[in-house]
Amino acid sequence: MGRNLGSLVYSTESGRICPNCGKPWHKGGCTQRDAPPGSGKVRVGRETSGRKGAGVTVVTGVPLRGDALEKLGSELKKKCGSGGTVKDGVIEIQGDHRDRIVAELLKFGWDVKRSGG
Repeated sequence: MGRNLGSLVYSTESGRICPNCGKPWHKGGCTQRDAPPGSGKVRVGRETSGRKGAGVTVVTGVPLRGDALEKLGSELKKKCGSGGTVKDGVIEIQGDHRDRIVAELLKFGWDVKRSGG
């Protein structure tokens, strides 16, 4: 069994919740060094919904957290020459930079997939 299906996994107030300690991921509340659970694949896609048509490259499933994820987000923004943010374990880069980001993430040896059209 292992997994308690009645536990909180997401809150609109604080985002993703750690299944081990019950604290928000982005606050670094859990003392475990593991990344948030995911599919094992890093996905790079493009979103425009809720952004008045402005495209944003979205990177999900990165097996990093905390300062390491922030540092990777900063490096990707510099490589793309664009702004962006890291929130709730997701890296968002302004503009369509999917090809460049996929190439950069493949250098880490991760299973990177381009998602969307």
